[in-house]
Amino acid sequence: MNILEVSLDIQTIIEENIPFNRFLGLKVQEIRPRYARLELPFRPEFIGDPRRPALHGGIIATLVDTCAGAAVWASGSPRDRVATIDMRVDYLRPADPANLVAIGIVKLLGNRVGNAVVQVFSVNNLDVVIAEGRGVFNIRKAGAKAPCAIDDQHHEDIPQQE
Repeated sequence: MNILEVSLDIQTIIEENIPFNRFLGLKVQEIRPRYARLELPFRPEFIGDPRRPALHGGIIATLVDTCAGAAVWASGSPRDRVATIDMRVDYLRPADPANLVAIGIVKLLGNRVGNAVVQVFSVNNLDVVIAEGRGVFNIRKAGAKAPCAIDDQHHEDIPQQE
């Protein structure tokens, strides 16, 4: 599979095969290894503070998580699994009721862990960052066995809760 085929497969999966993304109307504008650019079309239901009005922070966090994960995922195979380990978002200013654009760039890519940073913008002003985020992701390569979980109820080094 070449890079273009991988990118198209991942784009299709993100937009059409993940029910939550399809529900949100999320669109992949560009995706390639170590990079993703996504757009989230505005819907009135996304408003969190109707007095301003401003978009809900959860919508922005969702966009950060998805964009960072997509950038990491695009660095591998569409059959790989990528799951969020940790994520943070810094909300820099209110997001106007408009489409949002997120750009994710991979900063660290290992065999099992990837790290990406994301900036979020309003389509009304692509020069002003609304939010910045960072995601850390577990990467499970296609065909790799799932890691064994420690059974903490039977592990002598882990204190038991009563």
